[in-house]
Amino acid sequence: MARKQTKRPRTYARNRAFSRRGYEKVFESDGEYLLKLVLCLLSASFWIKFSQPLLWFGMTFRAIPVGLFLGLIIVSRFERFQTDRKIWYAALIAVGIITYFYPAGILI
Repeated sequence: MARKQTKRPRTYARNRAFSRRGYEKVFESDGEYLLKLVLCLLSASFWIKFSQPLLWFGMTFRAIPVGLFLGLIIVSRFERFQTDRKIWYAALIAVGIITYFYPAGILI
């Protein structure tokens, strides 16, 4: 007599980033992650600073965070997972704010 087989529910994530046991797969090495972190921090520290404040539509600009904007665009395009993007965004913004007060960037 044939036994009726019941379907068992899946217990692992359906996302390809997770293995059958539910642990996240590692897609990049530590060296690659460190290189991305260094490039991210260097890009966030790139500012174009003005010797005389720039007045535009009633707003005064002393500097423009070119590297910060470029870093945000690059992270949004190349990071696959939202949690990774949030970490990179936080690092970019923190370094961008800190380097505003230090003499980093190009003075025009």
